[in-house]
Amino acid sequence: MENPVVMLNIKEIQIQNIDHLGIVAGMVDAIGLVEIINDLIGEEKGEKVSPGHAVKAMILNGLGFVSQPLYMVPKFFETVPCEHLIGAGVKPEYLNDDKLGRVMDKLFIKGLDTIFLVIALNAAKKFNVSLSSSHLDSSSIHVHGEYKSILPEVIFENPTAPETEKTEESAKKCPKQISITHGYSRDHRPDLKQFIIELICSGDGDIPIFLKSASGNQVDSSCFGQIAVDYQKQIEVDSLIVADCALYTESNIKLMSDLKWLSRVPLSIKIAQSLVSTLADEEFVESELSGYSFKENQITYGNIEQRWLVVQSQVRKESDLRKLSQKIIKAEEKAVKELKKLSPDKFACEADAIKALSKISKQMMQIDLLLSKLNDF
Repeated sequence: MENPVVMLNIKEIQIQNIDHLGIVAGMVDAIGLVEIINDLIGEEKGEKVSPGHAVKAMILNGLGFVSQPLYMVPKFFETVPCEHLIGAGVKPEYLNDDKLGRVMDKLFIKGLDTIFLVIALNAAKKFNVSLSSSHLDSSSIHVHGEYKSILPEVIFENPTAPETEKTEESAKKCPKQISITHGYSRDHRPDLKQFIIELICSGDGDIPIFLKSASGNQVDSSCFGQIAVDYQKQIEVDSLIVADCALYTESNIKLMSDLKWLSRVPLSIKIAQSLVSTLADEEFVESELSGYSFKENQITYGNIEQRWLVVQSQVRKESDLRKLSQKIIKAEEKAVKELKKLSPDKFACEADAIKALSKISKQMMQIDLLLSKLNDF
């Protein structure tokens, strides 16, 4: 029996290349991003594209290696299988800038940090990411342009409400806007305005769990404690909060009295300076890590009892010793040079000679100070 031959009309076949976007869409579906966003900000009756699907479209567009205005998003999806990637019934023309803009307004009013945390926790649960330790830090992002402060427009659930009710509703719903301004620049562009991103990642794989934007002049030490407390309440896991010395202030450690945390103590604190300078070498205990030793101390600071570890690195000690020795040699050479230059001079009186020698005397005192530090090694 002969096998039947099926003839296909080549005009009926359409080939569309999805490149890497299939993987991105699959991950969005796996973590339930669309359903979470629809649940958090709600769906409107009769809308052709849900808020969750609109966000999914913006993610695909953003990761599509294009740099185009928002109104060009429909054009982007005309070149890829829109329904296959985003969802059944979603047409490119539905993803216009009006629709996307309204969705972004709703996301802002709900709170982007809240939405991000819910999505991240769901992803962590699905992929078994451990939150036993969480690492908190911040970074500055510089921008170009003036960026004048303009209050955002507020979307109301009940547009027919009286003006007094709208004012009260806006105060409740609209998050405080950040200020794009000059501040301490971690990316070495102090000439440009900036904003701050506060980020908490899991100790397991460095997966971002918490993300929040802040004003460009915000100081880490003023907010890290509250961020740690709010984060701990929302994740419902007894996580160890790890951060740099910006976390360690008296007000922050009082806020975190019920939390587990780990931080470096800044040497600007007098008790820390005294402890580091008075410990003798024989008090240190050899660590399991080669070249390291430590001394454990029970300290009460801010009325909170803590365990401080003073860590000594042999490699760092040798490096500091070399630098200090080089500094002493340069200081001695400079003092000798100044003395030789001064030797042939004649002075009208003893007072003039003493005045000329006072400069070299100060240099010799600095050398003595450096030598005393050298003896401490």
